[in-house]
Amino acid sequence: MSIEYTSTEQKVSSTLPSLDITRQEPKLDSSLSSSTTTQHAQNKRDQGLKNVVVGSISGMTGKIVEYPFDTVKVRLQSQPIPFKGPLDCFRQTYRNEGFLGFYKGLSAPMLGAMIENAVIFASYNQIQMMIREYKTPKHEHHLIYEMDLEKSPLELRELFFAGAIAGTLASFLLTPIELIKCKLQNLISAALKTKTLAQTTNPPKFTGPISVIRHTLEEKGISGFFRGTLATMLRETIGCGFWFGTYEYVSQFFIRHKQSKLSGPIHNDVVITKSDLNPLHLMTAGALAGIGYNVSSFPADSIKSVMQTEEEMNKIKRTFFQVGKDIYKEHGIPGFYRGCGMTALRAAPSNAIIFMTYVR
Repeated sequence: MSIEYTSTEQKVSSTLPSLDITRQEPKLDSSLSSSTTTQHAQNKRDQGLKNVVVGSISGMTGKIVEYPFDTVKVRLQSQPIPFKGPLDCFRQTYRNEGFLGFYKGLSAPMLGAMIENAVIFASYNQIQMMIREYKTPKHEHHLIYEMDLEKSPLELRELFFAGAIAGTLASFLLTPIELIKCKLQNLISAALKTKTLAQTTNPPKFTGPISVIRHTLEEKGISGFFRGTLATMLRETIGCGFWFGTYEYVSQFFIRHKQSKLSGPIHNDVVITKSDLNPLHLMTAGALAGIGYNVSSFPADSIKSVMQTEEEMNKIKRTFFQVGKDIYKEHGIPGFYRGCGMTALRAAPSNAIIFMTYVR
C-alpha cells in the first residue's frame, strides 16, 4: 500500500486561484489627457477673448483723449502754410469749426482704435506664446499654459520683436481707416487758408465717413483705400516695437525697484509682477511708451499723412520715397517731425490710460 505525502504549500496553492503577478506598466488615462488638452485650449481662448475685449475698451478710451491733438497733428503735417504752429492751429480750428471741429471724422478712427488695440494686444500676446513654444521642448508645451507668465517674462528683445510683428499685422486693417480719418481731418483745408468757410471757393467734397468711402470707391476702387500702406506698415512695425518695448522696459524697472525693497526670509519666495505695480507706475510706463511710439514712427507717419491727403490738395500723387525725398529737400530732418511735440503731448495721457485699463 503506497502513501502519498502532500506538502502544506502544495495544498494552499491548490486551493487558491491562479494570480498573475507580472508587473504592469502604468497606463495614461486617455480621458485625463483629453481633459488637459481641452483645458489648455480653453485657457488660450479665454486669454484671447480678454485681450480682444480689454484691448478694444482701452483703445476707445485712449482715442477720445488724444483725438483733438491728432487732428492738429495731421493738419500741421499736411498743411504747412496757414499755421504758425500747434497753438495757432488750435486757435484757427476752434475759430472756424468750434469744439466739434477737433473731433471731425472721429467715428472711423474710434472704430479703428478699438480694432487696432484688440488686434495688437491679442497678436502681441499670441506671438509671445509662440516664442515660448519655440524655446520649449514640444513635450513640455503644456507647462506654458500652467505657469504664471508674468513671473517668467521674455527677454526685452523678444518683447520688442513681438510688438513689431503685432504692429505689422494691425497695419493692414489700419490703412483704410487712417485714410478716411486723414481726409476728414483735412476737410476744410481751403477754409483754413482763407480764414473763413464763407470765402472758400472750393467747397468740401466730403460730409462724413460714408461720403469718403463712396468717393474713394467711385474714383479709385478698393485699391484706393490702401494708399499709404507701406508708410502705415513702417509706422506700426517700428512704433509698436518701441511701444511695447518701452512699456516693458519701464515696467521691469519699477518691478526690480520694488523687488529690491523686499528683505528677510519671509520674502524669499515673493515675486513682484506688473499686477503688483500701482496705477501711477503703470500710467508712467504707458505714457513713456506712447512717447516712444510717436518719436520712433513719426517720419513714416508724416509721409503717410501727406500721401493720404495730397489728392484733396490738388497735388500729383507721389510714392512713399518721393514724398520722403521732397519733405527732406524742402524742410530737412525737422520736416519729418512737424507736429511731433503736440503728438507726444497727447500720447502721454492717452497711452497711460490705455495700458492702465489693459493691465487692471
